[in-house]
Amino acid sequence: MTKLKIDIVSDVACPWCPIGYKRLEAAMRELAEEDLSFAVEWHPFELAPDMPAEGEGIISHLAHKYGRSEVETVTAQEGIIAAARKLGLDFGGALKRRAVNTFDAHRVLMWAGEQDRQTEFALALFDAYFGKAENPASPEVLRRVADSLRLDTVTVDEILASNRYADAVRKQEQSVQRAGIHAVPTFLVDGKLLIQGAQPPAAFTDALRRVSAQDVAAA
Repeated sequence: MTKLKIDIVSDVACPWCPIGYKRLEAAMRELAEEDLSFAVEWHPFELAPDMPAEGEGIISHLAHKYGRSEVETVTAQEGIIAAARKLGLDFGGALKRRAVNTFDAHRVLMWAGEQDRQTEFALALFDAYFGKAENPASPEVLRRVADSLRLDTVTVDEILASNRYADAVRKQEQSVQRAGIHAVPTFLVDGKLLIQGAQPPAAFTDALRRVSAQDVAAA
C-alpha cells in the first residue's frame, strides 16, 4: 500500500479550509479502494494576526478588507454557506461570527497533533466557529473540544497560561511564508505537488493519483 503525506496550511477562521478538507476527504475515501493511505498534518496560518482580543464583526471586517459593500459581502458569505451545506458542514453561525486572532488555537492544535488528534480537533474548531459563531481560540472552547476528544483539559490550560508552542507556531508560519504560500487552504502532497484552494474532489483525486504514480515509478 502506498502512503502519501498531505500537509494542510490552514486557519481555523478560514471558511474554505473545512470545505477544502471535506473535498479532500472525499478523494481520500475513493482512493482508499486503490490501496492508497494518507497521513495528514495541519500547519498554521493567521488570517488576522493583528486582530485585538475583542475581534470584529465578520461582515464589516470582510467588507473593509476586500473593498466591498456589506450587502455584497453577505451575498458572498451565503454562497460559501451553501457550498458548506452540500458537504454536510454546519455554517449556521457564519454570518454572526467575529474575525478573531487564532494564534492560541494554533498552539493547541500543534499539541493535539502530538496526541494524533489534530484533524478531529481542527474540525471541531471549524464547527464551533462557523456553526456556533464561537471564538475558536477562547479557553472555554479549546477546553470543551479537548474534553469531547478525551484529551487532557489541564494540559490545554497549561498551554494557554504559558508560551508553549508559540515559537513552534511562529517558525511554521515563517516557513510557510518563505515557501510562497500566502493564502489558505493550501495542500502539499508528499512534498511534491502544491494544491491551492478548496478544489473539487475530482481535482484532489487526480492530483493524489499522479503523485502516487510518481512514487511507485521511483520505487
